[in-house]
Amino acid sequence: MIPQGGTIEPEREMVETLEQPSLTYRLDLEKGTISGHIDGLEAVKQAVVKILQTRRFAHLIYSSNYGQELDSVIGRDPLWAYAEIERHIKEALLQDDRIMSVDEMNITFSGEQAMAEFTVRSMYGAFHMAKEVRKDG
Repeated sequence: MIPQGGTIEPEREMVETLEQPSLTYRLDLEKGTISGHIDGLEAVKQAVVKILQTRRFAHLIYSSNYGQELDSVIGRDPLWAYAEIERHIKEALLQDDRIMSVDEMNITFSGEQAMAEFTVRSMYGAFHMAKEVRKDG
């Protein structure tokens, strides 16, 4: 015999969502140094650069949701590559909760490389970004 019981009703209380700070270290990628802290829009810009420079699944330190998979796209049919570049960039960036959308995607091809230009809209504001896509990363 299977026990019969009442259902547990969830209490109807509101759960407050707290916004986490985006304070992080300022990385100088050209010099390879860390200096100070950044927050808000500057932190989101830095996160976008880091995400787009990191190959997905290549580093165990990052989760499987972090990074991009653009290196397999170049060398294929440009129409297919256009759609895949757009999809991969949006997929990678929208993993960050601070990013609301990736819009105005424009991708141009030149031989074995492409240049993707787009607008990132975050909870702190919007900014323009560009990503060069090559077969070697």
